[in-house]
Parts: sequence; C-alpha cells; structure tokens
Amino acid sequence: MPARLERSSSMRTRLTREPGTAPMALYTIDPLTDRRWDELVAVHPNASVFHQVGWLRALAVTYGYKPIVATDASPSDELLRAIPFCKVESWITGTRLVSVPFADHCTPLLQEDERSSFVDWLCTECDRRGWKYVELRPLQWAAGSISPLVASSLYWFHTLDLTSSLQDIFRSLDKDSIQRRIRRAEREGLAYEKGCSEHLLDDFYRLLLKTRRRHQSLPQPRAWFRNLAENLGQSLVVRVARKNGTPVAALLTLRFRDTVVYKYGCSDERYHHLAGIPWLFSKVIEESKAEGAKLLDFGRTDFEHDSLRRFKDQFGTTSQQITYLRYPSRAAKPIHTTNHSKLRRVCSFMPDALLTAAGTLAYRHMG
Repeated sequence: MPARLERSSSMRTRLTREPGTAPMALYTIDPLTDRRWDELVAVHPNASVFHQVGWLRALAVTYGYKPIVATDASPSDELLRAIPFCKVESWITGTRLVSVPFADHCTPLLQEDERSSFVDWLCTECDRRGWKYVELRPLQWAAGSISPLVASSLYWFHTLDLTSSLQDIFRSLDKDSIQRRIRRAEREGLAYEKGCSEHLLDDFYRLLLKTRRRHQSLPQPRAWFRNLAENLGQSLVVRVARKNGTPVAALLTLRFRDTVVYKYGCSDERYHHLAGIPWLFSKVIEESKAEGAKLLDFGRTDFEHDSLRRFKDQFGTTSQQITYLRYPSRAAKPIHTTNHSKLRRVCSFMPDALLTAAGTLAYRHMG
C-alpha cells in the first residue's frame, strides 16, 4: 500500500506506512528561526558550509526562496536527523523543493538506515502538493534499485588534502601548468589583497561580469555576493590579484570548520599570461594550511567539462563522482536555463547593466 500523509498540525506531517508498522511523525521547521538547526549543523559530521543558516538566509534574501528543514524531532525534542531544503516557486520553471539551491553538495544529515522514511515523506509530499520535483545533492548516496529517487545530474567533485607538508603539496602540483605559471606570476610582481570589503567585492564582481560574458552565460546578481558576505561574515574571503593596480583575477572562498571551499573564480582575459588564477590558488593553499584547514574543496565540475576537470586535477586533487537525485523520474532532466545557444550568443555582447539585470531575473527562477 503506498504511503499517505495526514496533516495533524501546521508543523507536523504524519507518514502512515504499511499495516502493522507504527506511523512516523515528520515535522518541518524554519531553520532561520529555530536554533536547533544551528546546533545540529555545528556538530554533525556531514554538515558543510551549504547547511549553514548564513547560506540559507542569503538564498532567502536574494531570491525569495523559503528555507525549510524536514525532521523527525518534535518541537520539544533535540534535533538529530534532518534534511534542509529551499522551496523554489517560479512561474517559468515550476515549484520544487531543492536541497539546496546553488550548493555544489548538501548531504542529508541522516544515517543510511534513516533515509527511506524521509524519502517516502518527500515523494508523498511532492505528489500531494503538485511540486514539479524534489532534488537532493548528496556527496554520497546509493539510491538503490527500489528507490523512487532517480539520477538527474552527474558531476566530478574535487578535493585537495592539506594534511601533508606544504612542500609536498606544492611538489604535487603539475610542474608545467601550475608550478611554472605560479613562478611566472611571482616574477611579474602581482599585488595581492584579501578580505571581504565592499571594494574587493566590487573588483570581484567586475571580473565576474567579464568571465561570464566570455563564457556566454549570465552572471549571478551583485546582491547575491553582498548577502553572502553579510550572512557568512569572516568565513567568506575574496582574494584579488592586481597588475599595476588593475584587478586581473579573483577567487571567492568559504570556510567551515577545517574545510575551505573554492566557490567562485574569475579573471580578465587580457592578463591570462600573468597566471593570476594559479597564483591565487597557491595563496589559498598556503594560507588555508597555515590557518589549520585540512581540506580544500575545489567544488563540482560538469561531467563533460574536460578542460576544467584537467585544470583542477593539475593541483593534485582527488576526484569522485557525485550524483544529484530527483523525484519523480519524469523530472530527471536538469534545468539549464543559460545553456540555450541563442541566449549564450546574446550574453557575449550585452552591456554590463543589461547582462546584470538579465542574470538577476534568470537566477530567481533557476535554483
């Protein structure tokens, strides 16, 4: 008999399973106001920067998404198991539940034997509410042949172990593509600045516009980065390389516990010969290790993006495949709003103001 849902209160959904088994009560809470979510993220071994309230609040403020957390803990219980989501409502791309938008990964904070009850709840809620789909973005999750979840997107995920000596880490960098280019940048006398000030965010965003236009894709809204900086505080760092005062490359990283996450990078094509991006990565590695970080998360790479995968591999990273999961199966095809050829061509010659406005409109519907 398929599972069915009975609304018992505004906060609780009771999942009734097969005859003879006890029903499981699941609740939804607001992670922006319920302190138990912060407490769980602080201690759970699978938590990441993308689980943090700061990331969820930035999504809510920038795009209007509604963060929610599904849990089996009643309002008076300690939170031990949960999955964070954002409800994305769009008249263009439909209403769906995503865990969580614009995150490279967001593993459900569950043990393996706890997954089936939560998945049953998600699928039943999706059917009952008429959502287009629900999506999970775990680092590791074997859905199994009987699971209603199906693969929707496949990526490479790259990490660099920082527990070795700094000398060993730099020896593992590709000698020609990375080591030689770092030395080139040092000979060129590039200036370096890091922080999260408004002027660094401005330099970063101007370079981001150049990069997105070069790649024929829309930029994230400026407000997204401002809201990330406001809500993540000192864990967000922008690093900028300059030549004679001109910004030539920038990286934006996030820190959570002993992991540093590379999230965004951008550059001015006219100065690529100065090797600003490899040089900035060398700064990230050196400083992260000095500050006690044990892992550098290089983020995800589209499975077919061979050149970007090779670039990350040249830093001595370890890669694994990660799979995003969706229900229902008919929604398995991912949404790629910016990949249409006509839109890509238009992006290449839009003025900055129009490109930014188009990105602000589009990202609200992407999630």
